[in-house]
Amino acid sequence: MTRWHAVIAARRENVLSAFRAIRENKLRSFLTCLGIIIGVATVILMVSLIQGFNNQFVASFQSFGATLVQFQKFDERFGGGPRPEDEINRPNLTTDDADAIRRYAWAVKFVSPERWQFQNTEIRYRDQRADGVTVGGVTAAYPDANNHWVQQGRFFNEGEERHSSQVAVLGVNVANSLFGEMDPLGRVISVNGRPFTVVGVFEKKGGFLDGGGSDSQMAIPMGMFDRIWPESQRTYGCVIATVPHKPEWVALAIDQGTSILRERRGLRFYQPNNFGVRTPDRGIRTFQQITGGVSAAMLVIAGISLVIGGVGVMNIMLMSVKQRTREIGVRRALGARATDIRQQFVTEAITLTLIGGATGVGLGIGASQLLAMATPFPTANSPGAIVAGLVVSGLVGFFFGTYPAVKASRLDPIEALRYE
Repeated sequence: MTRWHAVIAARRENVLSAFRAIRENKLRSFLTCLGIIIGVATVILMVSLIQGFNNQFVASFQSFGATLVQFQKFDERFGGGPRPEDEINRPNLTTDDADAIRRYAWAVKFVSPERWQFQNTEIRYRDQRADGVTVGGVTAAYPDANNHWVQQGRFFNEGEERHSSQVAVLGVNVANSLFGEMDPLGRVISVNGRPFTVVGVFEKKGGFLDGGGSDSQMAIPMGMFDRIWPESQRTYGCVIATVPHKPEWVALAIDQGTSILRERRGLRFYQPNNFGVRTPDRGIRTFQQITGGVSAAMLVIAGISLVIGGVGVMNIMLMSVKQRTREIGVRRALGARATDIRQQFVTEAITLTLIGGATGVGLGIGASQLLAMATPFPTANSPGAIVAGLVVSGLVGFFFGTYPAVKASRLDPIEALRYE
């Protein structure tokens, strides 16, 4: 027990000695730690941003239904730029394809063929106008297939769908733009000059990646949609949203829908799909691959800062060894072993970098919270990143402090005592 008490006392004395050295050379210590501070703060801020984006994206994507399976003409992707020629030349999905999935895919419970118009739409009520509205031509199955429910009024029924009635269900942003505090139900709006009666308002969902998402949509029967925008059927076709009977049947629904579409398109077993399949999980994985690449790039930058900081620590420790050569000689003359000298300087280096790491953690957390308050960017602090930042800064101190410590422990005691 006495031996352990001696070890603990020696470690405590080494730490106190490190704090005294830092206190006596505040500016030098700060400049030495600057690289560590910047590196750790960058890691904390980067992880907070990436984690916040991931959390918001997952929540936004899953709000459309964790079991949603959507068949579409194009493959899902993030970012702009032209699509490959083979994707552009794919045949359109049709309502007949949707009917085939409804009849033969027994794992699928709801099927909703949909067409969407994203621009060139004028929606008015008297002198009020709603801008940036996405109009969907859908069927009565749309709410069930998309987890998009009506909170006021109702959705149009199969009879209204079959007769292409001029009825509309609005997103909350559209309703607020047109009617403000007025009750929108039963009022007649104009869509590209055609009158539509408002029968319902969708629940508020919010949006993260698209600045409003489904809250800026409106839905009308597909037949009426085709009368207003006949070119959409020819140039784009439709997307087919489906939901399986059971959550655990998502993969089965994908397999059955894919097999039906491949057979209808005459694809052989060795030919790839000429249509895309979109699910929340696939979208989340794709997004996280992108953020993972960004994280790797930021970690490289942070690693460079830490290496620069580590080199600074090594230089300052070498200078400290030179300045304290006589002190080292006195300690050796009083019975200190080479191991004790080595541990003293390694402890000082680790203490220095840990202080820098703690400062960087504090700055990173503060910067992430400030960013979340001042901008729309979401952040989420990660305890794992905080612990990793402190551990890495300690390891930097150990790695870059070892050489100066070894050099100090190998000084000849007699020569050290003579040093002036």
